[in-house]
Amino acid sequence: QVQLAESGGGSVQAGGSLRLSCAASKSPYYMSSCMGWFRQAPGKEREGIGVIYTGSGRSFYADSVKGRFTISLDNAKNTLYLQMDSLKPEDTAMYYCAAGKSCSASSFTRPADFGYWGQGTQVTVSS
Repeated sequence: QVQLAESGGGSVQAGGSLRLSCAASKSPYYMSSCMGWFRQAPGKEREGIGVIYTGSGRSFYADSVKGRFTISLDNAKNTLYLQMDSLKPEDTAMYYCAAGKSCSASSFTRPADFGYWGQGTQVTVSS
C-alpha cells in the first residue's frame, strides 16, 4: 500500500519561501519512476507544478513556477520536497504530492498519469 503525506504548508508573505515535504511509505525510487507536485486553488482545476524522475533526479516544471520552485528527493529518507521561493499571492492553493504510474517529462500536465496522492497541505501567500 503506497501512502504519501505532505507537510510544511502555512502562511507566508509575498516574496517569502516555504519548503514542503512529502513523506512516502517507501523509497520513491522503488515506488515509481517519477513523483510530482500539484496544486489546486478554490474553484480552479488541479494544476501541475512539476515532476522529478526518481532515478536520475532530473526534474521538469510548469512555466508558472519555473525558476522559483525546485523539486528534490531523498530516497534514503523516503521524502520528496518542494522548495518554493519568491512566492506570490497566486501561489495560494492546496498542494499535493503524487506518485506516477506513467511517467514522462510532461506528466505534470496530466494528473491521470499519477496513481497515488497525498491528502494535501495548504499554502497561503498574502500580499
